[in-house]
Order: sequence, then structure tokens, then C-alpha cells
Amino acid sequence: MKKICVVTGSRADYGLLKNLLELLKKQKKYDLQIIVSCMHLSKKFGKTINEIKKDGFKINYKADFNIKEDKPNDICRYLGTGVTKFSLAYKKLKPDYLVLLGDRFETFSAASAALVHNIPIIHIHGGELTESAIDDALRHSITKMSTYHFVANKVYRNRVRQLGENPKNIFTVGGMGVDCIKKNKFISKTELEKKLKINFLKKNLLITYHSETLSKKNSKIGIDNILKSLKKLKKTCLIFTSSNGDTYNSYINNKIKNFVKKHNDAHFFYSLGTVNYYSCLKHVDAVIGNSSSGLLEVPTFKKFTINVGNRQKGRLRAKSVLDTTTSVQMINKFLKLIYLPSFKKILRKSINPYGKGNANIKILKKIDQITKINKRYPKKFFDVNDKLLD
Repeated sequence: MKKICVVTGSRADYGLLKNLLELLKKQKKYDLQIIVSCMHLSKKFGKTINEIKKDGFKINYKADFNIKEDKPNDICRYLGTGVTKFSLAYKKLKPDYLVLLGDRFETFSAASAALVHNIPIIHIHGGELTESAIDDALRHSITKMSTYHFVANKVYRNRVRQLGENPKNIFTVGGMGVDCIKKNKFISKTELEKKLKINFLKKNLLITYHSETLSKKNSKIGIDNILKSLKKLKKTCLIFTSSNGDTYNSYINNKIKNFVKKHNDAHFFYSLGTVNYYSCLKHVDAVIGNSSSGLLEVPTFKKFTINVGNRQKGRLRAKSVLDTTTSVQMINKFLKLIYLPSFKKILRKSINPYGKGNANIKILKKIDQITKINKRYPKKFFDVNDKLLD
């Protein structure tokens, strides 16, 4: 049996990986190993390891970074701790292949340790851009440490190819989030109200805002101005999910918590969980913030995303994604536009550039082919055609 090891560090990547984990778990030819790390193990971020346990998955190793602070020096310390923790995990588990998704710092640590341990990396969602976050450089670095690449779009395939990767090892499968939506069992509005202890109103919005890790100033201005705009709304249920464990997350989360204390129709959740989150997306009018989910998943629901700031700059987006600066005036403008019947016509023609689903099945089939090769060899750098360099 081939040991396929999957690393998950937060609610975000776990939500996308869940269906693939279920498929791998059912395969008798694979020994599925799961390493849980980073935000999953922190009370500050909702101790989401409990969700993984609830879903029935066996956790083979816990790589705890002891995340508490959010300054650049703290993130650097977590990076170093992560390499050590993942190295110990690989020494114990001895995986044949490692599956990583995305671009976070804990994912980078996992890839760095795997490179030294000579474990082939299967990387999902490479080739994308987020120009105002350190994730951009981390993602491309993980690509260079990985052997196999599953990308969401042809544009991303070309970018991974441009990074010098073997075209034979790059597979366009679509976005993982679309699969999650297609396979998810939604909760009714009434049931969701009871479960989350909220009341949906005439208008309903879901808000997730993360820091722009390359700009402390922009991170603070972004959340400050979003809250100033939301403060003016009436008869609107506001559902906030916490910022992730990047630099300056404490400022954002504290601002939101203080806002919620003063507004009865506002609610804060460290983590909604996959089912609750997608159910909320189905029942709210729009999403506000700068989460990648607003670009990758929300368009499938035919809902607007008001994408604030530059965190997601460079990513492919549907017509339903409305890009705005962090100014109160612009945010207010879009909060009015999304409710106009004439403006809603945009949603009918909006197509999610991340596909229509079945990414997990495509990935599993390719993993079946990859594991049959059973080779570990030095990667070669594949130069882009000279014509493309002129």
C-alpha cells in the first residue's frame, strides 16, 4: 500500500480537501495519513481539529505551532517550528507521497521539510496570483518544491509551466471549491438559524476579511472602512467569520468582535464549519471582504462578491466579483448596487472560471497513475520555448 500523506493547517484548506480525503480513505490500495497543524490546533481560531474528528478521519500526527501572536517575527518563528515539526512527522509516518493545497506559511514549512526528506509533493491550486500577500511568493516556492501539480485553470497551468515545471506533470482539473459545493448537503434557513443562534433578516451578508500581509496600513484601513459601511445598514443580518492566522489578524478580529458587541444583528464565528459555511452562502445576499472563497466558490452560487482591497489582485474572477478599493464611499456604492434588480442581471451571465466540478475524481485518477510509476528522481527545469521569451 502506498502511503499518501495529506497536510491541513486551517478550516480553509480542510474544507477544500475534505472530499478528496473521503475518496482516498475508500481506496484499499492507499494508506491515508493526515497531519493536522497550525490553526486547527489553536483555541484562538476555533480548535477546528474537532471538525476533522467529527467527520470520521483518523489523525496520524499533530504538528502544533503554538500560534498566539501575529507579528512578522512570530510568523517567522512558526515557519521554523513548522519545518521541525513536519520533519518529525515524516520521520515517523514515512509517507510515499505528500499532498499539499495552496499557499500558506504552514504549507511552505511542510513542503520544505518534504523536500529534504525526498518525499514527492503533489501540489493543488498552484499557479495563482495574490499580489498583496506573502502567499504569492510562498505558492510559487511550493510549486518549485513539488513534482506534480493540479491547477484550477489553463491560465494557471501556463504559469506553472513558466516556472520551469514539466508539462507532463501539470494537470488542469478545476477548482476544489466547486466540488465541495456540488457535494454539500445544505441546511435550510430555519435550521441554520437555530444551529447558529441567529436571525436572518430582510437583507443578509457574509463577511470574511484577512490581512494584506504586505501592508499593515492597508489591512487596518480595509477592516475599519468595511465596518464603517456596514454600520449604516438597517434590517441586515451580518455574519462575520474570523481572519486567519496571518500577520495583524488580531487587529482585524478584535475590531470585528467590538463591532458585534454593539450591534444585535451582527454575529462572529471563529469557524462556521464546511456545511454551515456553504449553507450561509446559499442564504445570504452577497459576500464582502477579501477571502479567496469569494472568487473561487461564491460565483457558483450566483451571488455577488464585494472584493475589498488588493489581497486577491491577480486571481481570475467571474463577473459577479466586484472589485473595490478600501474607501468607504466605494464600499457603500457597491452595497447599494448589489440590491438593484437591473444590476443583478450580471449574475445571469456570470460563469465561475474554476470549472463545474469533478476536480477530486480527476485528481484521484491521476494519483493512481502517478503512484504506479514509483520513481523518485531529481526534477529537471523545463525551459519555456524561446519564442515565448522574446
